[in-house]
Amino acid sequence: MNKTNILIVEDEAIVAKDIQQSLKKAGYNVVGVASTGEKAIELANEKKPDLVLMDIMLKGPMSGIEAAEEIRLALNIPVVFLTAYADESTFNKAKITEPYGYIIKPFKDIDLHTSIQLALHKHEKDSSIKKDRDFLYSLVEGKSEKEIIFIKANHKLVKLKTADVTYVEALKDYVIINTPTGRFTIHSTMKDIEAKLSSKDFIRVHRSFIVRVDKIASIEQPNLTIEGDGKTIPIGASYKEELLNKINLL
Repeated sequence: MNKTNILIVEDEAIVAKDIQQSLKKAGYNVVGVASTGEKAIELANEKKPDLVLMDIMLKGPMSGIEAAEEIRLALNIPVVFLTAYADESTFNKAKITEPYGYIIKPFKDIDLHTSIQLALHKHEKDSSIKKDRDFLYSLVEGKSEKEIIFIKANHKLVKLKTADVTYVEALKDYVIINTPTGRFTIHSTMKDIEAKLSSKDFIRVHRSFIVRVDKIASIEQPNLTIEGDGKTIPIGASYKEELLNKINLL
């Protein structure tokens, strides 16, 4: 089995050496040690590690948070933050970069190992979900009417006609596609789903809802009702004007 390659970003030489020894003892391969954000990005691009252990507070013009964001966007490498600062402000800044872990110094070897394994597992699952989603989207790419989408359900791909979709609802990191005969929950975003549905037939009426226009039974501000199941859906203030322009209003 290949060893997991890890990049350490820590500006305290003694701490960096201790982490390196702990990782090697646990069977990991340390591909490099950086003391600045700029060097971290350089080594990440060069070594392509499986994971980056990133100190949040680095000396120099670039913080660990900024370096982590660049690495995430450019290379899709999971980052686990190391920090002696556990205040809410620091945590809120760090979580914007979507880290895969957050370890408070000082930490034990078992804490380090556990955090790394959890981060690698989560990143593998996220990558698999994204790969499946991109594949499904590619199946319908180029269809001008976007009348078909494929959904992964029960370990198989299910073809779904968008004409059967009544509405789409956001639920944290998932979206629920509703039809008269069933519901499909997939890992995606409303932005992605909206881009894949025909703007001629569908409209965003709320930050958490997309509806098929011809499935709207009635509108009574500040809600609309879906025909069939009578589902009541709120209309967001910023979406109201576009909705009224979309329907054939006499």
